[in-house]
Amino acid sequence: MRDGSADGGRAGDAPAGKATVDLDRLASALTGQDPAGELTRPGPGDAVDGVPALAVARPASVAGVSAVLAEATSQGLATVARGAGTALDWAAPPERADLILDVTGLGRLVEHGAGDLVAVAEAGLPVVELLETVGRVGQELVADLPPRRLGGGATVGGALATGVSGPRRLQRGALRDLVLGATVVLADGTVASSGGKVVKNVAGYDLAKLMTGSYGTLGVIVRAAFRLHPVRPARRWVVATGPLPDVAGRAREVVASQLAPAAVEIDRPAWSREAGVAVLLEGQEAAVVPRAREAAALTGGEIRTVPPAWWGVLPDDDGAGAVPSAGADRTVLAKATATLTGVGGLLAAARAAEDTRGAGVAVRGSAAGVLYVAIGGRDPAAVAGVVRELRAVAPSPRDGTVTVLRAPRDVREAVDAWGPVGGLDLMRAVKRRLDPGRNLAPGRFVGGI
Repeated sequence: MRDGSADGGRAGDAPAGKATVDLDRLASALTGQDPAGELTRPGPGDAVDGVPALAVARPASVAGVSAVLAEATSQGLATVARGAGTALDWAAPPERADLILDVTGLGRLVEHGAGDLVAVAEAGLPVVELLETVGRVGQELVADLPPRRLGGGATVGGALATGVSGPRRLQRGALRDLVLGATVVLADGTVASSGGKVVKNVAGYDLAKLMTGSYGTLGVIVRAAFRLHPVRPARRWVVATGPLPDVAGRAREVVASQLAPAAVEIDRPAWSREAGVAVLLEGQEAAVVPRAREAAALTGGEIRTVPPAWWGVLPDDDGAGAVPSAGADRTVLAKATATLTGVGGLLAAARAAEDTRGAGVAVRGSAAGVLYVAIGGRDPAAVAGVVRELRAVAPSPRDGTVTVLRAPRDVREAVDAWGPVGGLDLMRAVKRRLDPGRNLAPGRFVGGI
């Protein structure tokens, strides 16, 4: 074990109330299969949303991931996978994080089949590096990660585990639609693959899609294959502002029109009675320009060659100026879904909640119904009240959801982070099938999964 201060790997190093870790056995299992792998004692930053780890493993191969996971599970440890850590505080804190499995040692682009518009990447590869490589031949992965995460080195595995997608999901689909296949290591060390570039399938499951958005609770993603798209040569944005009902209505008309927009985004800053809408048209110059004119006529907006400053930025990122005033350290970030016709109601509910709860609520995202919400306020009960009022807009999970992604601990104690969720029994059954001992990020996902 690499450690400059400790005396190796005694069993029983853990603080009271924590699991007992045999570090020597973990290190031996890892390096026996993966000589380049490392096991270290945790440093100050080795925690998952406030839950400290007892050890950090950094394998450099799939065999190393398999070996260390098998050994950790045999010891009854809880393992949490980590990439660049740009969203490690999203979802619920884990019940335990005995071992952090750092996947940045698996950072290779395995294959770029430019002719087939396919890329295969290891989990620890930064998404920005993938984009740079495929961009050299005029291709892209239309993931549109938030700029702060992309600039922070967000990895392929982390992007999949959190299931994040940006503005252009409207036309090209979300990240889960772009992943063709994945190789995953289960809690017991089993290596399984599904989808494109198949090695071996686990019967009955589409692992790639199953793992997307599961926050590492079902398996550790080690490799994934993605569908790429050619970069379209011309772009125009049509930007308009107006009262909330008008903007919601105009955005809905564009989404439902024959303009085939690549994205239609809405931005409603906190405390504002107005919102902005931005429509992206992509394609050949000769086709984009007239479509942009039609979109401008439909929305009453102006045509630009660059996006507005808030484009693709999460509303709790102060770089875009939409953050509620309580401060970034207290701002709650949530993800809201709605039907196409329900977006207007969500915007109105955000404005109404500000008056009743005294907490600023910024809303930004796709007019088709996948949006992010930033809630500012120092009173946990008030912030929790805002979440409940936003959830009340949708009569059922099928009509809309509000999921708390990031929040201070006192807010998490005041509100159910997930709210009503459909299919919870099925999700729990999948968890029991793939991770019966609850050794992977226990408690991170909905229903305590």
